[in-house]
Amino acid sequence: MKSTSCIFLLLILVQLMIPETAPCSLDSIMDTKIKEVLNGLEISTSPAKKMTCVSIQSSGRLSSCPAGMVVTGCACGYGCGSWDIRGENTCHCQCSTIDWTTARCCHLT
Repeated sequence: MKSTSCIFLLLILVQLMIPETAPCSLDSIMDTKIKEVLNGLEISTSPAKKMTCVSIQSSGRLSSCPAGMVVTGCACGYGCGSWDIRGENTCHCQCSTIDWTTARCCHLT
């Protein structure tokens, strides 16, 4: 009887040591959550959008994007690296001496 109990306990221990058989292992929980999130995503059937960008250079401290475009980056003359974006469509260089300002303008088409 004692040996039967020991064999039974050994079988239980072996089953617990095999990660694939554990019903609540971290891997199985993560797989389930990932599948839930992926199934919940909406897949758009509209055609892929393309980003179109142009650079607009102006003399002085300000450079603005055309209507419908937004600034994604700025560049300033005389090696100035200090700039900010005003109102989503205008680059403003902040250094005291600036000869030109370039705005990188983009929109989705």
